[in-house]
Amino acid sequence: MKERPGNFTESIHNDDYENEYLQTRLNASQLVNITGRKIESLNGKWNFGIDLYDTCRRSHWWKEGRFNADGREFPVDYDWESWEYANVPSCWNLQKDELHYYEGCGVYTRTFRYFPQAAGECLLLRFEGAAYRTTVFLNGKIIGTHDGASTPFNADITDIVKTDNRIVVSVDASRSPVRIPMENTDWFNYGGIYRDIYLVRLPPVYIKDWFVRLGGDFSTVSADVYVSDTGGTKVSGKVCMEIPELGIRHDIPVENGKGEAVISVKPELWSPENPKLYDVIFTYNAESYVDTARDRIGFRIISVKGQEIFLNGKKIFLSGVCVHEDHFKLGKTTSEEIIRATIRDLKEMNGIYLRLAHYPHDARFARIADEEGVLLWEEIPVYWAIAFNNPETYNDAENQLSELILRDRNRASVIIWSIGNENADTDERLDFMSRLAKKAKTLDNSRLVSAACLIKYEKLKIEDRLAEYLDVIGINEYYGWYDPDFEKLPKILSNSNPEKPVLICEFGGDARLGQRGTTDELWTEDKQKRIYEQQVETFKKCPYIAGTTPWILYDFRCPRRLNRYQEGFNRKGLIDADRKTRKPAFYVMQEFYKNYSLT
Repeated sequence: MKERPGNFTESIHNDDYENEYLQTRLNASQLVNITGRKIESLNGKWNFGIDLYDTCRRSHWWKEGRFNADGREFPVDYDWESWEYANVPSCWNLQKDELHYYEGCGVYTRTFRYFPQAAGECLLLRFEGAAYRTTVFLNGKIIGTHDGASTPFNADITDIVKTDNRIVVSVDASRSPVRIPMENTDWFNYGGIYRDIYLVRLPPVYIKDWFVRLGGDFSTVSADVYVSDTGGTKVSGKVCMEIPELGIRHDIPVENGKGEAVISVKPELWSPENPKLYDVIFTYNAESYVDTARDRIGFRIISVKGQEIFLNGKKIFLSGVCVHEDHFKLGKTTSEEIIRATIRDLKEMNGIYLRLAHYPHDARFARIADEEGVLLWEEIPVYWAIAFNNPETYNDAENQLSELILRDRNRASVIIWSIGNENADTDERLDFMSRLAKKAKTLDNSRLVSAACLIKYEKLKIEDRLAEYLDVIGINEYYGWYDPDFEKLPKILSNSNPEKPVLICEFGGDARLGQRGTTDELWTEDKQKRIYEQQVETFKKCPYIAGTTPWILYDFRCPRRLNRYQEGFNRKGLIDADRKTRKPAFYVMQEFYKNYSLT
């Protein structure tokens, strides 16, 4: 390393200051399943300050050093307790007008008290979502750094926590060409700690994760369990799995941290018409303590044969709609009430299926969908022109995919993992996304893998080399809107004969609520309705379309859309941004799905 001059000042002259924080990564390998566990929330009022120059990390504010090596006090540029308050969770963009378009670093801090409740207790710090690069500090020590705005991460803080604790969190919401997603997207870049933060108490050895699913013959249940200790050691022993309603009590031997079992049983099948869930209980017994974890799990099988999709052996048409996690008051922050209202709107449209675009939505969505009998497509933001030739970008994508799958693979509602959206069919993209498809199957071979692909425009044909690695081909098309020549769509469907089912993942057009005119006038409700009428009549004639999700359920914020009708919103919603007022196209889909939900 090149020798530094004697007047080199670390916080000013070191351009590589961030390397210090990237040595300790918080990723999928540490993720603990906290479903059904007792949690203690750290939500509420935190002290918050914008940090335009990332000075907290550059100057080590988190160390709270106020004296030099000689014991002399020196000035510092922060004052935690005088900072204004911000709500956690929330998007900082909607907390103050001047932060609306802020895309940089913000620093959160608060104190909390902790007393162990049992000998040898392990304590986890859990984040459900913070955008985008999050570095966590506790009591003057680096806990770790996590990349990805929409997937959970946790850290074991057992050896660092004290009675009185100071937590500092630096969140960087800047866009970058090498991140997932990259710098150019079609939605609003909300920043901040916008999902819940928890403390989770665990015994010294605990059940880290479980994966329970129905066997292909409908008469067995497969279960994988994972056991760990506070140091991450893979331990041995046994876990008892119980499904009381089915009379199941089965001991699963655990060797080197993992146990597997196949149990003969025929559960009642979960479906949209009958969203049956079973209590599943896992117990690990040690000499001086017991660890118990609980879940609510539905049993169903999703599969494909030829050009058709089957749920529990019956052909199904996925009547759905896309939805962004974007609320006019809360941004990407959501609530159980908002999620249930979204599902009510879907069901009013006679839909049974949602494409959660274009990133993992709040974990509560899948759990509520389990209860409500709604099928889900879940996606990671490998969106548009990702840096497909960058190894670190791939690592970011694979980690986000892994965290999503580990979070939701016990949810019956989730039937499709999507590995990306609207990417050009290049060699680099094929290598990148085919590896993601294989990773998804490694973590979960009980669900379908897809991606939202583009039409091969020059051939007017559904053709994408990635299809070889997918179970279902997703297609985005906007004929009648971005391409005004609607007649191309029936030609494309006629020219194509895919060997797999096709889902029309996006179609539609913008309409400003209340803007009326002829069916030929852009931005009118009448033009949008006409596009939908043409689309659904075309879909009815195509035998290999196995489902549709128009773009999109609600209007949402998007800074790239600035004409007089959009005014910073994508107006393709079937419902206005107020999430109440329906546009005429909503009723077109309602009528279409009345006959096409289940076949």
